[in-house]
Amino acid sequence: MKVHIPMSTPVKTVAVIGASANRAKYGNKAVRAYRQNGYHVFPINPHERQIEGLPAYASVRDTPKRPDLVSVYVPPEVLFRLLPEIAARGCDELWLNPGTESPEVIAEAERVGLNVVQACSIMAVGRISR
Repeated sequence: MKVHIPMSTPVKTVAVIGASANRAKYGNKAVRAYRQNGYHVFPINPHERQIEGLPAYASVRDTPKRPDLVSVYVPPEVLFRLLPEIAARGCDELWLNPGTESPEVIAEAERVGLNVVQACSIMAVGRISR
């Protein structure tokens, strides 16, 4: 399925923290969903070199530009440690997918000035084809 993006609309960027090369994992499904909906995707996984044909980055600090969105697929204790670098890089929205949130993560994300969205990013961007 091709997505038409008008020339006047800038392509949104998204960093998927916890992106995976395993197509059964939500971190991979998110990469595919965003790509299929016209986003420029930065997969973040320090253990992968490439995910779905895209270069994988070890950290959000390593992405070629500031992402508009950051969508998270790591456990709360991992995310808590990543919040300072996410805040330093910046983003318009930090999407906490189910299972990534905790009261501590939400409080710290808000304290460092991140705009938190607690929702499933795959559902928000649209379902992917198989």
